[in-house]
Amino acid sequence: MRGKLERQASMLTLIGPEQRVPRDHPIRRIKLLADRELQRLSPVFESMYSGTGRPSIPPEIILKACLLIALFSIRSERQFCERLDYDLMFRFFLDMGMTEESFDASTFSKNKERLIRADVARLFFEGVVRQAKEAKLISAEHFTVDGTLIEAWASMKSFKKKGAKDNEPPDDPGNPTIDFHGEKRANATHESSTDPDARLARKGAGKEAKLALSGHVLMENRNGLCIDISISHADGTAERREALRMLQRQKRKGFSPATLGADKGYDTADFVHDVFVEGVVPHVARKRKHSNVDARQARQIGYRHSQRCRKKVEEIFGWMKTVGGLRKTRYRGVERTQLCAYFTGAAYNLLRLSRLLGSAA
Repeated sequence: MRGKLERQASMLTLIGPEQRVPRDHPIRRIKLLADRELQRLSPVFESMYSGTGRPSIPPEIILKACLLIALFSIRSERQFCERLDYDLMFRFFLDMGMTEESFDASTFSKNKERLIRADVARLFFEGVVRQAKEAKLISAEHFTVDGTLIEAWASMKSFKKKGAKDNEPPDDPGNPTIDFHGEKRANATHESSTDPDARLARKGAGKEAKLALSGHVLMENRNGLCIDISISHADGTAERREALRMLQRQKRKGFSPATLGADKGYDTADFVHDVFVEGVVPHVARKRKHSNVDARQARQIGYRHSQRCRKKVEEIFGWMKTVGGLRKTRYRGVERTQLCAYFTGAAYNLLRLSRLLGSAA
């Protein structure tokens, strides 16, 4: 029998966002892990704000909103605020009621500087890693490092000579015609007027050069969790330089790295030597000619195992770029992109932890 539309709306309801989210939905486990870490950061939040004045949007809501933007591939902060008006799952995750007003997108930009000064994003990311370590889901000895290019939010037309002034008015103020064909451009002589931190770079031979930042990830080999993430200027030595910095940071945090896997881009004499100096065995993929990795080492079982595990780091980059929105940064500069990268890395780890802990239970 065909049902009929009921045009009359309910006058009273006793249901909230929590009842509309399925009991077995992964967002419940992610929320539990995120709330646990935000509770630890409560003293940090207390020190960020004045004791007087008008109450702000709780910083916990801002941080969890950044996680939702990464988890659900939200295109922008403005789009997130629009979706928050009607998405009950988002309201459940942010502990907001059915009738509570959504906040404006300017809330993100007003609080971003405060988050950067307090280094909250890094603390939250490291707290999620700590939870994984406490659950014994992290290898403390075997790691993999890799890097990628993150396209900058800047047009190639903005890449101009340093100190150059153009007195001629543009033919189109919104999209002026700029002919740079035949002009030799380099990072030493040119810079972007939109994002001065962006550098002209390309991933490999035969690839087109783009204005980009350099992203770096340190992964543990047991479950493929992201242990550290770093954003830097894109130059020829950024990947190897940041790899050593991340390795040294993990040693200061109590990890005891024994091996470090990497692709052929890290097969250089200085990097292999510097890793050995740190007391770590470099399981770097060997170049076909003139490799700096000992051939005897490449025949060991541990080396071959590291080479198989290191490919899992591409899953991190794949998720962050296709789902987390880090293929092209939404922000200008290394500092703000680093803030976004910490939240994206934390979102990836929380998603992985929700599955690992769920299967363990």
